[in-house]
Amino acid sequence: MAIELMMPALSPTMEKGTLAKWLVAEGDTVKTGDLIAEIETDKATMEYEAAADGRIAKLMIAEGTDDVAVGSVIALLSDANERLPEPAMAAARAENPAPLPPAPDAAPAPAASTPAPRRTSPADRIKVSPLAARIADAVGVDLAALTGSGPNGRIVRADLGIASLLTAPTPPAFAAAVAPAIAPPPAGVPVETIKLSLMRKTIARRLTESKTSIPHFYLTARCNLDPLLAIRRQLNETLEASGIKLSVNDMLMKALALALEEVPDANVQFGGDVLHRFQRVDVAMAVAIGGGLVTPVLRDVGSLSLSAIATQSKTLAAKARDGRLTSAEYDGGTVSLSNLGMFGIDEMIPVLNPPQALILGAAAGIEQPWNVDGAIKLATVMAATASFDHRAIDGSVAAEFMRAFRALVETPLRLLA
Repeated sequence: MAIELMMPALSPTMEKGTLAKWLVAEGDTVKTGDLIAEIETDKATMEYEAAADGRIAKLMIAEGTDDVAVGSVIALLSDANERLPEPAMAAARAENPAPLPPAPDAAPAPAASTPAPRRTSPADRIKVSPLAARIADAVGVDLAALTGSGPNGRIVRADLGIASLLTAPTPPAFAAAVAPAIAPPPAGVPVETIKLSLMRKTIARRLTESKTSIPHFYLTARCNLDPLLAIRRQLNETLEASGIKLSVNDMLMKALALALEEVPDANVQFGGDVLHRFQRVDVAMAVAIGGGLVTPVLRDVGSLSLSAIATQSKTLAAKARDGRLTSAEYDGGTVSLSNLGMFGIDEMIPVLNPPQALILGAAAGIEQPWNVDGAIKLATVMAATASFDHRAIDGSVAAEFMRAFRALVETPLRLLA
């Protein structure tokens, strides 16, 4: 009997993807864990593994197809010695035609039904597909409590119980309210029209939803960077032999995390009828790449040394630019940091990265007159502007956070404690 291979959800928020490349052809024999396709998400291009042994009976989705909904059948896998009858192929083609461009309000196709689950003994070794294991680790699902519906009781993505979160449609009223007015370019002006990548579509949708559904407010604190720059120079001289080089961004991430530890009421997320208060600070770091940006996450930054932050941020930034981030490396984050200082920007006002309630934007250090120890001198001053979700964070709490952040930047020895 043929096994349906479906478009996987490579992250908890993925709704559709591009089948970038097939790594197998019809008739090829594959084993569990073999790489069979490359799937492009809004974050990266990731490899898709076979969930069972068998022979590729039919490739249902053509290579290069965009907007394939999570749960759509992309291939049929038969027993290695079985040939799928032509009527079955025809039926499969009828049930899974080539996807059409979705309507603006269209929800992703629901996941195809799976065979009735077979209950396994608790003494059995947990059998789980690599994809399901990655998603379970990212969202905190206990695999030991699940019964697998895949071949031989194997736990697959559909068993994780998160399909409704992955495919929930945008409410029609909200979709209509946020639908942008799309107009053709002005006549007579030379123009190049470029098809949007999946990443750019996702950025456009998420940031439109952020600005239209979240009540933003903004606070700016100007910080004297000279003490931080001085101690950074000293630390880099000491660390030179080890090959570690601290950036200003590394030190700002540490200051951000410690400020949230001092003001835990700002390390929160709005949850409808509840408020989530986090017990650690995971910083999503904005990294610009070709065609957009991604936000790899550094976990528990408050507990990391500056050297560890520098090493992790460098590694994650390189993987982001190469398109090699895994879902575990960009999912989550309790707060975001976006730094445009390297471009000489005087000030920036960032847009919240939902569902987070706080994002800090850092600008360039600008030399200007400043009160330094009671005297007016030239100082390197950075404007740090944070955007807050007013549903979760009040103005007084936001002000306390900004004061704590500025104090840490201007007394950087505290970052080493």
